Amino acid sequence: MDLLEHQGKALFAGAGLPVLPSRLAFSPAEARAAAGELRLPVVVKAQVKTGGRGKAGGIRVCATEGEVAAAAADILGMTIRGHGVESLLVEQAVEIAREMYLAISVSRELRGPLLIFAREGGVDIEELAQREPGALVRRPIDALLGLLEYQVRDVVDAAAFDPEGPGGAEAGRALAAVARALWKLYQDHDATLVEVNPLVLTTGGEVVCLDSKVTVDDNAFYRQPDVTPDEPADEREAKAREAGLAFVPLDGDIGVVGNGAGLVMSTIDQIATAGGRAADFCDIGGGARSEVATAALEAIFAGPPVGAVLVNIFGGITRCEEVAQGLVEAITRAKVSAPVVVRLDGNAAEEGHAVLRTADLPNVTLALDPEEAVRLAVDIAHERAGGVAAGAPGES
Repeated sequence: MDLLEHQGKALFAGAGLPVLPSRLAFSPAEARAAAGELRLPVVVKAQVKTGGRGKAGGIRVCATEGEVAAAAADILGMTIRGHGVESLLVEQAVEIAREMYLAISVSRELRGPLLIFAREGGVDIEELAQREPGALVRRPIDALLGLLEYQVRDVVDAAAFDPEGPGGAEAGRALAAVARALWKLYQDHDATLVEVNPLVLTTGGEVVCLDSKVTVDDNAFYRQPDVTPDEPADEREAKAREAGLAFVPLDGDIGVVGNGAGLVMSTIDQIATAGGRAADFCDIGGGARSEVATAALEAIFAGPPVGAVLVNIFGGITRCEEVAQGLVEAITRAKVSAPVVVRLDGNAAEEGHAVLRTADLPNVTLALDPEEAVRLAVDIAHERAGGVAAGAPGES
């Protein structure tokens, strides 16, 4: 989960990283009051989970409380890259002598943490990497050994602070402390990304984190009490989260349920190849029992009507008859009328088939293999697209 800037800076402050005094505001009046508590000038920043705020006009430097109120009114009415601005961060302004970039992220290529530093900050780091590949310092971090002192020295050396400039030798020591604290935050908060852009050297010689970007691994929320997951905007996702399911809403009309992320993704790809569109990614996991299958269908039917549902289960530790029983319970209890295509294979598949045959639900079709299941689901969805797609209880 991506954190908003003010959430990330709260973690920064807790980790001992240097951040500026700031206040969160939800209205022009609150922004004006925040500016009164801080020392003018201040910076008013849109709080959205996307980049490009400055280019979109979502960051304003204000010299008076009146300017703060006007800027807040403008910014709160903005949509930046599809994200509506609902809150603002009013932050103390500083005079900047120099901007830098510092981050630790998960590298898929290296399969581990990667330290990245650039002498130039406040820019799109991808553009900088293309324009000047040598401008970036990249150091793989061993997950067991952690950030090593020679890697910290590499960052300080690359910064090449002027001994006669702001901060002098202290600037290098401050930058080293920031790198160490950023690594600790990355570890302690199960982050997949911690980024400071820009990390600035002020004219007074201080090294300060002017921005924060933090992404926390969703799977680690149970051990991160100070990180509150966002409430899902999609009702389907909310229901799935309550049941502990991995669920991603999509924009198609074929509901997809499977056990295992690989199987679900493969099923979605097969649906696309056959000319259909998946309505969701729903992984009920290994060992799923009937209540989990029930929760999966309830999540799918909580959203827009679907033309068909495809349930693709390969039983390993999952027993297929448990999944079949869950399907029967969910369809019967919710009076679901949408066509459901079911493919069961592996552990207790025959028992699962027997459960479905005994139930004799008119809208359930058994498929013998994945290809047949996908073809049936796509054909049904296309046929129903010509009429009224159903899925909600009581619809025909």
